[in-house]
Amino acid sequence: MKVTVVGAGNVGATCADVLAYREIANEVVLLDIKEGVAEGKSLDIWQKSPINLYDTRTIGSTNDYSKTAGSDVVVITSGLPRKPGMSRDDLIETNAGIVKQVTENVVKHSPDAIIIVVSNPLDVMTYQAHITSQFPRTKVMGMAGILDTARYRAFLAEELNVSPKDIQAVLMGGHGDTMVPLPRYTTVGGIPVTELIDKSKLDEIIERTKFGGGELVKLMGTSAWYAPGSAAAQMVEAIVRDQRRVFPVCVKLEGEYGIDDVYLGVPVILGKNGIEKVIELDLNDDEKKLLEESRNHVKEVMEVLDSKR
Repeated sequence: MKVTVVGAGNVGATCADVLAYREIANEVVLLDIKEGVAEGKSLDIWQKSPINLYDTRTIGSTNDYSKTAGSDVVVITSGLPRKPGMSRDDLIETNAGIVKQVTENVVKHSPDAIIIVVSNPLDVMTYQAHITSQFPRTKVMGMAGILDTARYRAFLAEELNVSPKDIQAVLMGGHGDTMVPLPRYTTVGGIPVTELIDKSKLDEIIERTKFGGGELVKLMGTSAWYAPGSAAAQMVEAIVRDQRRVFPVCVKLEGEYGIDDVYLGVPVILGKNGIEKVIELDLNDDEKKLLEESRNHVKEVMEVLDSKR
């Protein structure tokens, strides 16, 4: 199996490192437009293989997509990261151009690949990759929900002083301030989280989750990378190993949840064919209202992109 990661910045390099370390693919190609960066980082990852004991070969390329040919999965992390004071939506025009160009090259050299988009603003960049590739919606998706639920679960584990391994959660909607965490579907070792934590504290954690990316930008002056890179790698693993994992993933909705032609995070089954199935939860009225608010926001940003194309 061959996986390409486009963009050798912090997120892309972390994703490639996790893919190699976990031996998820035989070959991982790391590509970037900056001369020598992808080659250097991929060489560094390969040189620690005798230390961490893995066989995955990592290869770097400066904008030479011929080295990515025949990739089974392509992860797109290219684009400008957020800076303090910027929203994800501020990145639309610049990153849409980058994602469009990258996707065109992916389609040319790996016409059978499954595409995972990580670039921000995530939902709209997934839209850009989908309309550019003309691939089925099952083969073009965005990584956001895994990252957002990971933050949610980490905050809960910290508050409850329990292992994050025992916390399961579902989160829907757009990747940003209008995301929709679902406490009703959150459990700790099978126990509903609402039985273990009071509503006010849970609401605080949900709000912190919604602005989790912004919190890190304020602290570091740039976007996060360890968790996003690892989340993208987890999606790749589910596809390459046909694990049929249930993950929240950004996908074009075609009538599910009463929503059509908008890219939102929803739970799906992820396997060798990409999105094997979109799972429809029985949402209550409050949850439906929050999801509709998220839909409206993403649709507005999609329209901004349309106006610039």
